[in-house]
Parts: sequence; C-alpha cells; structure tokens
Amino acid sequence: MTRSQPRRARGTVGHANSALNLRLTLASFGLVIMVLFAVLAFWAGIAWLGVLCGIFAVVAVVDLVVIQRRRAARRREEPGVRHSLFE
Repeated sequence: MTRSQPRRARGTVGHANSALNLRLTLASFGLVIMVLFAVLAFWAGIAWLGVLCGIFAVVAVVDLVVIQRRRAARRREEPGVRHSLFE
C-alpha cells in the first residue's frame, strides 16, 4: 500500500484517491481569499466576520500542509513521474 494516501482509502497507486495538485491549487486560492476577506472585514469594523475568515484561513493552511506531505510521499514513491493538475 502506498503511504501517500490515507489508510483504508479507496484509491490505489494507479488510481489516486484525490487530485493532490488540484487540491493544492484550490487550498491556495482559499487561503488568499480568506486572508483578504479577513483584512477587509476588520477594516470595515466587522470583527466576528474577520475572526471567522481567519479561522477558515488557518484551516486552509492545515490543508496545504497535509497536501504537501502527501505530494512529497507520492514523489518519493514515484521518482521522476510528473503529475498533471488533475492527478
């Protein structure tokens, strides 16, 4: 079993559990947008919305760390293989 996917996942090495590169792109976009919204909310004086967007930004950072760890494990298992955005 590959270590780049969670245990008991339905995917295999040949057919990945999730598109890690696409997840990386979406999580990065979410991080940028949530930080921007948090700054705008604090600037507008809506503190509760700024805090909520800040929490979502932290979730995006955690997701980015998990994705990068899985991509690194996949890179170790399949050296020299290039993956497209949707693999």
